[in-house]
Amino acid sequence: MAEFTMPSLGADMDEGTLQEWLVRAGDRVRKGDAVAVVETAKSTIEVECFETGTVGKLLVDPGTTVPVGAALALIEPAGEPGAPKEREKPDKPKKRRRGDEARPEEREAQERRPAAQPAPGPAKEPVPAPAGVNDGVRGDEGPLIRHLAEQAGVDLDAVHGSGPGKRVTRADVERAAAARRLPARITPLARRLAGELGVDLSGVTGTGRDGAVRAADVRQAAPGPTAPAEQESSGAAAASPSAERRPAGMREAIAGLMARANREIPHYYLSTTVDLTAAMDWMHEYNRHCPPGARLLPAALLLKAAARAAREVPALNGFWTDDGFSAGRGVHLGVAVSLRGGGLVAPALHDADTLELPQLMAGLKDLVHRARTGRLRGSEVSDATITVTNLGDQGVESVLGVIYPPQVALVGFGRVVERPWAVDGLLGVRPVVTATLSADHRATDGAVGARYLTAVDRFLQSPEEI
Repeated sequence: MAEFTMPSLGADMDEGTLQEWLVRAGDRVRKGDAVAVVETAKSTIEVECFETGTVGKLLVDPGTTVPVGAALALIEPAGEPGAPKEREKPDKPKKRRRGDEARPEEREAQERRPAAQPAPGPAKEPVPAPAGVNDGVRGDEGPLIRHLAEQAGVDLDAVHGSGPGKRVTRADVERAAAARRLPARITPLARRLAGELGVDLSGVTGTGRDGAVRAADVRQAAPGPTAPAEQESSGAAAASPSAERRPAGMREAIAGLMARANREIPHYYLSTTVDLTAAMDWMHEYNRHCPPGARLLPAALLLKAAARAAREVPALNGFWTDDGFSAGRGVHLGVAVSLRGGGLVAPALHDADTLELPQLMAGLKDLVHRARTGRLRGSEVSDATITVTNLGDQGVESVLGVIYPPQVALVGFGRVVERPWAVDGLLGVRPVVTATLSADHRATDGAVGARYLTAVDRFLQSPEEI
């Protein structure tokens, strides 16, 4: 058995609270499946399994706070010698029948002998079919019951009647209809939360494993405010005492991490102003042919340019560990997301440099939504290789951020504004954006940073190529 442990979901995480299990003992899981929901000081995260196998035993009860590295469950890896597997049942030895050892002439005589006929006896009366059953078709219910069952999509043959003679009553049909509407599985925390918030579980769509309804699904279906704003924006469980302390705990965690970053990382800062005329013209033309829900925002172009530049200048895409630089495996773009109750998280868009712009736009929307509803995956909060913060929607024209360790760079974009701009000796008004870079001087120097910002500018001048 292998141990499934509390993962480290960021450089600022020392412990986490197990909020709910998404699996049970005996469930088969694959590598990458979400198996638990863990609450940290900054957010609520879905934690993935690290290998394929069978859940052996759950060691920690929901609501328990444990340090990073503590065992949460036992996983029996697939293919392990002790792992349960289907075994073919050995064939049962055939009983020796009388005559098997007989000589050939005796067997021939037995074959010619007529088969014995059963002795005549009193004729058996036919056994009456169970009440309400007629060759699989029910006919003893009235037209009202049959009509109600048809409307509710209930199979009367599968309903156990509670009326006289085991007839199906209206109450039986209603119970069967309600059971049919309920999800196949509801986690204990979700069931308790539904009772507290007055949520009808029959109308909740589950997003968990095999359609299971989870606490986050119940909170989203709750009518009106389900919790204080701080809890709602960060996806905290309503019944979790630590969720009530999250805003203060988040600020404390952010303060500690940023203090460490400023203390340990020798930052250098660069900035440039990028002409977005070509990018905005291309985006407007693209959006003319798209439905409203699929249209691009300037943020998609900025993020894609940042990701492509990180692939071109890999010295800024990775981590500083053990007094050395380790390049990232792929460009996993961390996107700073502000939470409505305060604080921020920076989940990753995996392989952002390879995503088409529509995919990146859809991924960005999904990531922001899940960050604010507590549905992020563990890999999304721990895999980022370079982070981008975009405060343009807040009206800020430039931002010089603090690097998120152990990363070595952070890119900032401000608001797109119109400014006087000279092109080929002619002055005009053009949309521009200020791009900034905060980088770790231990890993790179200003020349590398300048090359990165130049690449960002170049990609934004040719948006059709990114």
